[in-house]
Amino acid sequence: MNFALTEEQQMIQDMARKFAEREIKPVAAELDRTHEHPAEIVAKMGELGLMGITIPEEYGGAGMDYICYVLSMIEISKACASCGVIMSVCNSLYNFPVYAYGTEEQKQKYLKPVASGEALGCYGLTESSAGSDAAKMRTTAVLDGNEWVINGEKKFITNGNVARYCVLAAVTDKSAGYKGISSFVVDLENTPGFRVGTVEDKMGINASGTAELVFEDARIPKENLLGKAGEGFRQMLTTLDGGRIGIASQALGIGRAALEESIEYSKSREQFGQPIANFQAIQWKIADMATQLDAAELLTLRAAWLEENKLHYEKEAAMAKLLASDVAMWAAVEGVQVLGGYGFCKEYPMERHMRDAKITQIYEGTNEIMRLVIARSILKKR
Repeated sequence: MNFALTEEQQMIQDMARKFAEREIKPVAAELDRTHEHPAEIVAKMGELGLMGITIPEEYGGAGMDYICYVLSMIEISKACASCGVIMSVCNSLYNFPVYAYGTEEQKQKYLKPVASGEALGCYGLTESSAGSDAAKMRTTAVLDGNEWVINGEKKFITNGNVARYCVLAAVTDKSAGYKGISSFVVDLENTPGFRVGTVEDKMGINASGTAELVFEDARIPKENLLGKAGEGFRQMLTTLDGGRIGIASQALGIGRAALEESIEYSKSREQFGQPIANFQAIQWKIADMATQLDAAELLTLRAAWLEENKLHYEKEAAMAKLLASDVAMWAAVEGVQVLGGYGFCKEYPMERHMRDAKITQIYEGTNEIMRLVIARSILKKR
């Protein structure tokens, strides 16, 4: 077993770290305060190949592996979790299904712009009545001649207010249950009947837009069906498995930031005539944070390795997402405690890390659902 990174993996990790430290970290607090979409930063991320890391170069991507994806996601998310999730959605939830299930024409038309960073993608799945129970979605797509007519509303869609393209899940056969769900690629800027609805005012990841997508007799070309009719639910499950690796990576970035800032503060803050880093109570917090984050990172890298090698990784992705998000939330809370009163103030970024960490326990499948996925996988094998 070899834990060493390849030269390419080390290169992208170093590149992402330097870019994040130089370009993102200095403005992260202001982005959080203003809720402003970091368009300029995202454009630069696209130029660096970060918006289509695992997509082959012929489709606009960087042609790297999933380990590179995890390593770069951690570094970007360490500086700004909002930038991290924008990157994750494009890579995992949009690029993956278009590349995996799209035709050559769809890849050229709809994958290239997002993988190259020229445009943003989003994933239209969740609805107000269909969250964890995605099979209960009500958005419909009805074939009318050479067009699909779409009606429905999607909720909590990351990038939804700024995305040009969307992979959309809709019911094409109401009598078939989850087997009647299909996926489509939608050019949101050129779809009559589509509009952006409510943009949510959230606790955290404030520079990442979370929007409602509204379709009212919206028409898209017949050829925008992704794969075959009725394959959408299966496509969705596989897409979410990969998405969970992305969110685990985002959570690790948040947790790493909390750890690094706890270390830095504890060395400079003095009480009773010495740095608080000398006190066992603080040392134990830092030791536990570092240990749990390392464990979560190993789980995440294992899941990425399995995906890269085209091995089954549903359980492993769920494990990575579960542990990484729980550890990120816990590490951020502990970080606030290390900083004491300063941890509760916006003068320091620790309170932002705590607010940002919470969503990683919720989206891409709540951690309660992750435990169900893991348990079912284990029990099915016995």
